[in-house]
Amino acid sequence: MTTPFHYEPGAATGPVPPPECPAHGLGVGPGGLRRFYGPEAERDPAGLYDKLRAEHGTVAPILLHGDVPAWLVLGHSENLHMTRTPSQFSRDSRRWRALQDGSVAPDHPLAPIFTWQPVCVFADGDTHERLRGAVTDSMARIDHRGVRRHINRFSNRLVNDFCQEGRVDLVSRFAEQLPMMVMCAILGMPEEYNDRMVQAARDMTRGTATAVASNAYVVAALSRLVQRRRTEPASDFATWLVEHPAGMTDTEVTEHLRLILIAAYEATANLIANVLRMVLTDPRFRARLSGGHMTVPEAVEQTLWDEPPFTAVFGRWAVGDTELGGQRIKEGDALIVGIAPANTDPVVRPDLTANMEGNRSHLAFSGGPHECPGQDIGRAIADVGVDALLMRLPDLELAVDESELQWIGNIMSRHLVELPADFAARPPQDDDEPPSTGRRDPERENWEVQSPVGHTPPATVRTPAPLPAPAGAGVQAAAPGGAGAVQGGGVQTETAPDDTAAGQSAAGRIPRQRRPAAPARLWRAVTRWWSGY
Repeated sequence: MTTPFHYEPGAATGPVPPPECPAHGLGVGPGGLRRFYGPEAERDPAGLYDKLRAEHGTVAPILLHGDVPAWLVLGHSENLHMTRTPSQFSRDSRRWRALQDGSVAPDHPLAPIFTWQPVCVFADGDTHERLRGAVTDSMARIDHRGVRRHINRFSNRLVNDFCQEGRVDLVSRFAEQLPMMVMCAILGMPEEYNDRMVQAARDMTRGTATAVASNAYVVAALSRLVQRRRTEPASDFATWLVEHPAGMTDTEVTEHLRLILIAAYEATANLIANVLRMVLTDPRFRARLSGGHMTVPEAVEQTLWDEPPFTAVFGRWAVGDTELGGQRIKEGDALIVGIAPANTDPVVRPDLTANMEGNRSHLAFSGGPHECPGQDIGRAIADVGVDALLMRLPDLELAVDESELQWIGNIMSRHLVELPADFAARPPQDDDEPPSTGRRDPERENWEVQSPVGHTPPATVRTPAPLPAPAGAGVQAAAPGGAGAVQGGGVQTETAPDDTAAGQSAAGRIPRQRRPAAPARLWRAVTRWWSGY
């Protein structure tokens, strides 16, 4: 067992490198602790995880922005224990000792992430159950098939914008746009979707100097939505939160909408970009996908293991003195859920090249009572979006060498800057008006594939025996539209002109066939259901 932090801001007891020392460029801070921010952490996070694991084991001391100390949990089982034991590791950031002693200022670059808000992710116990219940109940009201139709429509609309150009940056023009379009529609504010909202959502989690201003822009848009839904209810997520029996205040509703919007957007944008990068850079991955040996959902699940959209979640705060992974954790210490290092923990994944399709024991969506409630929506956006893109542009090829790809990282995520791709230019396609994301149409609740003709058995009609034909008379075939033809696209039968009763009896026993034939309609219905629309 190692000692707790021997460094506190302003009171370093270990050797501190001078400003000109090369150690500053290696991500080493006061007390010899490694920085969980800066060039090294952004350039090679996997290498940093390996160093920390080798030096400290499954729980490592690190430094956040401003050289504020915290713990990074690297082990898979240790992360599960931490996330599943709120009695020891709380989500209430007000317990953070660095906040209580003033070491962390209100304008800290990570303030939009850790500043306490009246939302379920910062609550435990009964308060968490009340607020989380409102979120999960509202999630349950989303028409997932309707959402998939929205995703398919929005995906095709985005592809239409660049399909005639022959080259596209799949990050800025697809991966970063699609999740925001879908989430704004789900929340009930499609008019707020624009480039400014996309950039603000990206910026507020990066720990930049403009993060606070970006957060204010997003909150202002959500506040307008909540005020409007108090007087003008609609079939959207904002209305469901406003009207929920939990009795959430306007501030609570606004903050939960902010949480859902940013978490879903950041995670899904990164996930789509990561899946597309694997498709364009890994020939075996693409061959299995295009050859039918891997489905898009399986490709997404493999990516959630290898490159989770959130690499870490900040944070948990120790309720009291405890121990985790051989480290002594003091009351008020901050801990970070290490999602990416947990997914590569040698104890649970000794072979990183092993196929993980279908295995959902990863921590891409965290765990315990605070596990992401909207993970199915995120998966749907990635599944349908990637599938729609590859259906429209199956010839996508990486336009640069793989070594030229660059990432931007922060303590929570790591995402591609650009993913340029070439393809054969083609004309845009029409798209249909999207359905609502709210409740299903009652007329479609009991929808089934069947004939429009009632299935009551026809009445039995005795047909008199035909009279013998006059000598020398030939057999007369019924002409189209004649007495022997069943109108309306039905089955035609051959009857003699004087066999009217017999023809009517046959028509009464044979139900009219649908337009077009039933097998074709059935196959088209199955295809539309499979595609989500």
